[in-house]
Amino acid sequence: MLKIRLKRLGAKKNPTYRIIVINSTTKREGRPIQELGHYNPKTKVMQLDLAAAQDWVKKGAQPTETVAYLIKNCNADGTLNYKKKETVKLSKKAQAKAAAEAEAKAKAEEEAKAAAAAAAEAAEAAPAEETAATEA
Repeated sequence: MLKIRLKRLGAKKNPTYRIIVINSTTKREGRPIQELGHYNPKTKVMQLDLAAAQDWVKKGAQPTETVAYLIKNCNADGTLNYKKKETVKLSKKAQAKAAAEAEAKAKAEEEAKAAAAAAAEAAEAAPAEETAATEA
């Protein structure tokens, strides 16, 4: 069975990978059938021959979970379509402060709505009193 998987290269704690097609029983650094590209997870740089990868999948090669993710998020030119996370991790103190601010804002909005409703009721009641006074 053929697999499309990563072949580890690079120094200790500085990995780079080649995306290869290889027999599933062969060791990780064994001789590949074909090299499809390379991937550096630290810098998020990738170059992949997308057409060849899709061709191997059509022939029956099984991509690993990581390689399937890379193929799925690959641009037409073979580069990685990486989206940086926009959520910022906050400390517990900052999270508590943000929650308190959100709670205060919600309370202020609720009070503003109540005041607006009271003003609307007062405005409706005032014309009714005027019409009652003019009719009498």
